[in-house]
Amino acid sequence: MERHTEQPEHDERYTIAEEYLEVIYKLLESSWRDDAVVLDQKRAMFSDPTRIREINHVGKYYNVPGPHICQPSRQRTPILMQAGTSKAGKAFAAKHAEAIFVAGHSPSVIAKNVAEVRASAKELGRDPQNVKFLALICPVLGRTQEEAQKKYEEYRSFGSIEGALALFGGWTGIDLAKYGDDEELRHVQSNAIRSAVEAWSKSTPGVAKWTKLTVAQHITVGGLGATVVGTAAHVADEFERWVEEADVDGFNIAYALNPGSFEDVAELLLPELRARGLFWDDYAVQGGTYRENIYKREGQSGLLPDHPASGYRWKAE
Repeated sequence: MERHTEQPEHDERYTIAEEYLEVIYKLLESSWRDDAVVLDQKRAMFSDPTRIREINHVGKYYNVPGPHICQPSRQRTPILMQAGTSKAGKAFAAKHAEAIFVAGHSPSVIAKNVAEVRASAKELGRDPQNVKFLALICPVLGRTQEEAQKKYEEYRSFGSIEGALALFGGWTGIDLAKYGDDEELRHVQSNAIRSAVEAWSKSTPGVAKWTKLTVAQHITVGGLGATVVGTAAHVADEFERWVEEADVDGFNIAYALNPGSFEDVAELLLPELRARGLFWDDYAVQGGTYRENIYKREGQSGLLPDHPASGYRWKAE
């Protein structure tokens, strides 16, 4: 890859990623034939060299002769997970991603991106339901609503306002320092800030005024994802609402405390989800690969037939 002295522009990074994945597909799918590994003890032969080839990739960003230096895994290409919902990010995800991380403070914010990516995937010949979406969510759980609320307030008390604003700037590229301490952010000229704050205000209607302090306090627990505070039943209700309204397939659990948040999920939330038939009791494919279990299809270790990279596979003759 050519040397860079600074970070490439946003859309160019996706162009680089496109070529990078092409190289990965060639190495993992096309360098070793399915029957390349022979394990012939009599001839002291692990693999047949006639069934292993160089990829000789020459591109704008990468020159990779190959071959892949070791036996491919059962999946060959690992599960392809992506994060990023810019225009370029969504186009990239629709083509390549098998699972996508999304974040927003309300289902309505995420639903639009989910629908757009599924529609684009369909246009590319993929089954839209083969693209899985995982929403970032931070559950703060208690055995009662009061206990959960008390935990949440305690967690927020430890948050750094300055640190939260710095994180917000790093995540979004928006510097809130230039706004007044008491300035209502729903009225500023920046469309990006107004959109973000409007989404937060819908998910947290009790906040009378959204200032940079309010924003900082809001993201001290849960970051840019949603934070749900309450009993296991209440949090499970919210999970169901997100699945129904945003069309997500699952959740990426964020934590306020480690391991405390995950212990609460295991002890309080999972039994409630299981009681509703919303969480698995065991793997769909015992001893199966990650891909077999995500799609619940025994034998589907490799990329699905409708994935654009499935055509790279060097199959046995």
